[in-house]
Amino acid sequence: MSVVETSVEIDAPPERVWRVVADPNNLPKWDHHILTVEGVPAHGLTEGTTYRTWIRFMGMRARADVEVQVLQPRRYAKIRLRGLLAGTVETWLQPLDGRRTELRHRVEYRFIGGPLGRMAARGVKLLGASVLLRRGTLAQKRQVEGRSE
Repeated sequence: MSVVETSVEIDAPPERVWRVVADPNNLPKWDHHILTVEGVPAHGLTEGTTYRTWIRFMGMRARADVEVQVLQPRRYAKIRLRGLLAGTVETWLQPLDGRRTELRHRVEYRFIGGPLGRMAARGVKLLGASVLLRRGTLAQKRQVEGRSE
């Protein structure tokens, strides 16, 4: 499996950051490869929750089934991905001072699916998985800091 990590400081308290990053419906805002997200409960995520994302990458459309494995609100989450992309995504929120938060992600992944998986893996290699993760994390930062609360 491949592993990528990134972190960013956000000018907002952990509670505000969590409201944004713990809502999978925001995924298409952070990554233009994610077309839609289906099945997210209206009441939010809990351990064991499952939902589905549809991804378009290099002209291919594929799904990723997601299961929430660990959820510690405002602190940590771990999800498992299954489909063309298999792996885990871990997210940590660390308070820095009462008004700022460090947001950190760690993604462990591999592509499955024969020729489609190999094509997707080549595309990620060309673009750089760490660049893709960093872009998404910076989009999260912009969304959180742009909120008026």
